[in-house]
Order: sequence, then C-alpha cells, then structure tokens
Amino acid sequence: MGEWTRVEVDFATSHLIFPTLIGIVLLILGAAILITQQREVLGSGAMWRETLSKMDKPRFFGGLGLTILYFSLMVPVGDFWPNTGMGFLLCSIPFVALTGILFMHERTLRSMVPVLIIALAGPLLVWWLFSDIFYLTLP
Repeated sequence: MGEWTRVEVDFATSHLIFPTLIGIVLLILGAAILITQQREVLGSGAMWRETLSKMDKPRFFGGLGLTILYFSLMVPVGDFWPNTGMGFLLCSIPFVALTGILFMHERTLRSMVPVLIIALAGPLLVWWLFSDIFYLTLP
C-alpha cells in the first residue's frame, strides 16, 4: 500500500505537470461540448458564418498570436537561466501587460496603470509561490 501513496517527480520535467493536467481538462471539456452541442458545431455553416462575422478579429487573433508567442519563447528564454523560472517570469510580465492592453476598450495612461501593476505583481507572486513555497520548477 505504501507504493500507492508515494509520488516521485523528475526534477527535469516537473514544470510539465500543470500544463499536462490543464490540457487533459481542456480536452475533456472540448469533448463534452462536441457531444452536447454536436448539431450546432458540426451541422451547418450558418452558425460559423454568424460567429465569424460578429467576432472581434483583432482581439481574437491578437490574443491567439500573443499566446503562441508566449509559450514559444518561455523555454528558450528560460534556457539562459536554467531551473530558476526566469523564462516564465520574463515572458509572463509582457504577456500579461500586452494581453491586458489588447483587451482594454479605453487605452489611456490612467486606465493602463492598474494593468501594468497587475502585469508586474501577478507573475512575480506566482513565480515566488511556485519556486519558494511549492519548490516546483518553472520553465
């Protein structure tokens, strides 16, 4: 019974635990949507034409591009300072700031100050929490 309660995590791959879990949850939720909304999703092109005509394309494609860039740069930046989480920290601050600014409706200096504070404080807090409290490596 002792074998079932012991967990061993390889240090070199410990940063992959949460992305793997999140990916599994997203796949399960996507399958649930396909199963319950099969007729609307796969049926006619009318739903997709309406969705694409009403969507905010700059925010959608901007958010998608920023997310792809964020995940693509995190490991190469982190390779400069291995096992410190600097890739996460140095990529997360501009990602949160740019994503927040992208989704703002009014882009004035006064309205951007809270976004920039959150972009700095949020990743710093998560980085500290994961590295010092949970002893987990970030990319």
